[in-house]
This record gives sequence, C-alpha cells and structure tokens, in this order.
Amino acid sequence: MNATKARVALVAGAQGLALALLALVGSITLFVLAVVSIALIPIGVGVFTTPAVLELVRWHANRRRLLAAEWSSIRIPVPYRPFPRDMRSGITGQVERCTLMLKDPATWRDMQWLLVDMTAGAVVTLLAPALLLEGLFGLVLLAGLWQPIVDAQGTYWYTFVPVSSWGTAAAAALLGLVWMTVGMNINHILIRSHFRLTRAMLAPGHEQELEQRIDRLTETRHDALDTSAAELRRIERDLHDGAQARLVAMGMNLGTIEALIEKDPAQAKQLISKARESSAEALTELRDLVRGIHPPVLAERGLGDAVKALALRLPVKTEVDVELHGRAEAPVESAAYFAVSEALTNAVKHSGADRMWVDVSYSEGSLRISITDNGKGGATIGSGSGLSGIERRLGTFDGVLAVSSPAGGPTMVTMEIPCELF
Repeated sequence: MNATKARVALVAGAQGLALALLALVGSITLFVLAVVSIALIPIGVGVFTTPAVLELVRWHANRRRLLAAEWSSIRIPVPYRPFPRDMRSGITGQVERCTLMLKDPATWRDMQWLLVDMTAGAVVTLLAPALLLEGLFGLVLLAGLWQPIVDAQGTYWYTFVPVSSWGTAAAAALLGLVWMTVGMNINHILIRSHFRLTRAMLAPGHEQELEQRIDRLTETRHDALDTSAAELRRIERDLHDGAQARLVAMGMNLGTIEALIEKDPAQAKQLISKARESSAEALTELRDLVRGIHPPVLAERGLGDAVKALALRLPVKTEVDVELHGRAEAPVESAAYFAVSEALTNAVKHSGADRMWVDVSYSEGSLRISITDNGKGGATIGSGSGLSGIERRLGTFDGVLAVSSPAGGPTMVTMEIPCELF
C-alpha cells in the first residue's frame, strides 16, 4: 500500500512539474503574444497575426483538456464555434476569420485561463514536486549537508527550523518527513485541483453550453439527413448495378433453358451451371450489401464482438480490448461500429502503422472507444477528411471525437457517445 502511494505521489510530482513548465513557459508566452497581436489590429498587422496566435492558444488549451482527461479523468468540453464552410480566402477571409475568433466567447475564456494558469495554476502544480523535494532536502541536511552550508553562511533556515547543529538538522529531517508524508497524501489531489481550476475557466456557462449543444444537434441532424439520403442512393445503385442485374440475367437464362431443355439438353445444362453461378454471386452481393447496412454479428453478438470481427479482416495486426457489461441501443451500436470501421480504415490507408489497438469501455454514462496506432502521426480533423465524417456521425448522438496525433506518432483517436447499457 505504501509503495503504491509513493508511486502515485511520484507520478503526480512529475506531472505537476510538467504542468508548471507548461504554465510558466507556454501560458506566459502565448498570453503576451496574444495581447501584443490584438493590440496591433488597429494598424492592420494584428489582423494577420491574431488568428495564428489564437490557434496556438486553442492548441495549448486543447492539450490541457487532453491531459485532464488522461491524468485525472476530468472532461473539459471544447466550446469553440465552427467556422463557416464557405469562408472566403485571401485578405477578406483573413479579416473574417479574425473577427469570428474575437467574437467567440471561448477565445476570451482562453485568455482568462492563461492568466489563471500562469499564476494560481502554476502554484498549485509546483506544490506537488516541491513537497517531495523539500522533504528530501531535509533528509539530506541530516546526512551532513548542513555543515558546509552553516560554515559558509551561518545558520541556515529550513522552512521555519534554524539549522546550526546536528540536533537542529535532525529536527529539519523530521520536518522533511512531514513534508514528504503530506506530499504522498495530497499530490494527486493537487493535480486534480489544477484540472478542476482549468475546467472552471475553460468550460462554457450553462446557457452557452445549451446554445452550442442546440446548434451542434441542429447541424448534425442536417448531416444525418444528408448521410441517410446518400446511403439510400448508394444502396439503390448497388442493387440496380449488382444483384438486380444478375437476377435479371438469371431469369433470361432460365427462359432460354426452358426453350432448350428438350432440343439441346447439353446447352441447357451449361446455362443451368451459369445460372447457379449467377445466383451464388447475387447472394454474395446481397450479403455484402446487408453487412454494409447492419452487420449480422453486430445485431447478434453486440459491439464488442463486431469490432473484434472487424479487426480480424484488417491487414494490420490489431488488438481489441472490450470491457462492456451490457449493450447499447441498436442505433448507438451501429454508429459506434461504423465510426470504428472508418477510423481503422483511415489508419490502414494513411498512417503507415504496423500495429493498432482498440479499447472499448463504458464509464460515467458514456461509451468510450480509443483507437491507437504506431504510425507517422499528423492526423487532423479537417474539412473533407475521414475524421470529420466520423465527427459528424457521432454528433448525431451528441457524441464527441478527440484526436491526438503529433508528428512522428503515435495517433490516438478517442470517441465518446452518451448512452445507457441494458
């Protein structure tokens, strides 16, 4: 138990040091750049620099959201307003982009968060490694370090203990043990407090969240209707060009067979063989078509087994880990299955990976799916990309998609769909 607690405290201390560096270097730098860039807007220069700087601020904030989810399981919504799909290019488009970003309330929440992150956020995270290091220093003083320090500068104050002899060094070591004990018990709380502070600054207000959710559901509803219409046209086309054409040809062959059965039995026998082949091909095409609409394994055995079956058909070695204690509603399972299928297909085509991992689980009222590959990275959610299609598919169910894909990899695609298991 003590070993586990010590390990958790050490990990939290390392996390606190990393977060403090991000706050003191990243947040301060980006805040200064953003303020200077916005101040230069009246003379025209800031119109071109501000969108780029604010994109860096958003990237910085999104990295913190990702760390909050990975390190403390704290979800922080991404409330940025989407840009119009028909945004113009050139100078006019740059001015429009700058204006839209400055009108977005999330931009100003980011700026406020930068201020808090570089002050209170940094102090909270620095406490985690400081408690352990200060406690360790107290023990080192007792090991003999106090002597050269006192010889060089006289009495040394360790916190509130004046160290000038072996006795006072022992008192400092005892206080150091206290600091280390405190750190072992509260370091993980400090890290979680930092992320809660981050969520308080970055998360939108209740009214804004409802407004954005309504806008998102409206947009995804239109996308869902467009997708359904396109899927229906695809099914009609596949039936017309595939199975229907084969069945018509088979009917014509049967008519010819009927005419030849008595006059030329050998020729009729050949046509019967061709009709049998056509019926088998038509049946295969119909099965493929049905599998594309709703895979039988998904309906019969659920999402976990369907994803495992999907992984077996991939050319890249894929490990699947499923922790589900029930099944979601059929539309949710179908959306999740095809989202996973599209994400894996994109990874096979573009990532250059030779290993992939899929984790399917359920927690806190959401179906959570993570897809990781060891490819080259660089995946983004952009207009026309496969990931943007997945995002629209999940959005129909109020789901979210997050992507972490630094250059050089690895790439992690995380999907969450609110639902209930039964």
